[in-house]
Order: sequence, then structure tokens, then C-alpha cells
Amino acid sequence: MITDKTSYKEHVAADLMAYGLKKVGLYNYLWMDMLRFQLRLRKIEYYHNVLRANPFARIWLFFMQIVNHRLGMKLGFTIPKNVFGPGLCIVHVGPIIVSPKAKVGCNCRIHPCTCIGANYGAPTLGDNVYVGPGAKLYGNITIGNNVAIGANAVVNCSFGDNVTIGGIPAKILSETPSTEQGLFPPELIPPK
Repeated sequence: MITDKTSYKEHVAADLMAYGLKKVGLYNYLWMDMLRFQLRLRKIEYYHNVLRANPFARIWLFFMQIVNHRLGMKLGFTIPKNVFGPGLCIVHVGPIIVSPKAKVGCNCRIHPCTCIGANYGAPTLGDNVYVGPGAKLYGNITIGNNVAIGANAVVNCSFGDNVTIGGIPAKILSETPSTEQGLFPPELIPPK
């Protein structure tokens, strides 16, 4: 969670690294709508968590939330603030629905047509989690670190670290961690 200016910069740098970028160029900002949405989401988190007491910051926060909500509706994203850790990568434009009660760790790669959470409980995902297209995660469950969730998986129970899961309902397909499957850029993978 963003708690100060330094953590805000760390989140943004990790997010850019997840996209394979070192800085935001004009081309990237104008043509990568999901990156623009994500950078504004991080700024909203910073204003909400750090500058909330400033009345001018609250006005600017309100304006940014409206603009980002409109962009999110265009892209199909329903992603609330303070859910994802640093290193989030939204791979494609398309419907992504995340519960405000969900918690996701560092370096999450998420594909379209994904739903994380439900009204009665929200999942907690660890670090280096890959969420394939069409995956549905719901309930009060915990997904460990270095987990790859296959396409169209329906995950309604908890899983530990370093596994690949898939199916309806989800089950362990292999004991291979997501970091060894080539799902993340090499610079995001922690050293052994």
C-alpha cells in the first residue's frame, strides 16, 4: 500500500518494469490506455492515503477518480484503489472486475475477463501470481506466492505456494512455480 511519496515512486517504477518500460514516454502514455489507467490509479492511491487532509488535494482526488472511472468503463476495468501491490501488469484491454476487499501482492499479471472476489468474501493473492484469461477467484480464499492460475479456472478454495492451478473447480496441475514458466519478465523474478 502507498503510504508516502517514496512508496508511490516505488509502486510506479515496479509497474513500469512490469510493462518492460523504464520511464513513461508520450507515446506509451497516449496509446497504452491500461498503463494510463494504472498510473492514475496509483496517483489516486497516493492522494487518498497521504494527502487526504488537504482540501485542495481532496478536490483533485475527486476529479481524478471521475476521470479514471470513465477510462475504466471504456476499458472494462473495475479495479478499486489499494488492492494491488507494486508490479501490477494489466496485459490486455477487457473486462477485469476486482472486489475492494481483495488483496493482491507484488508482481501480479492479470488478463481480461477475470473476476476476483464476491460479495461474501474476497481472495488474498500472494506475490508473483499470474491470473490467466477468464479466471474467476471468489470466496474467502488465499492463493500463495508464485502461483499460475490457468485460463478459465474457477478457484473457490485456497492453494499454497509454487503451484500451477486450473480447471473447474481448480486443482493443482503441476508443482512448477509461475516464476519458472516464463510468465514474468526476467527482471521481476526474485533471485534464488
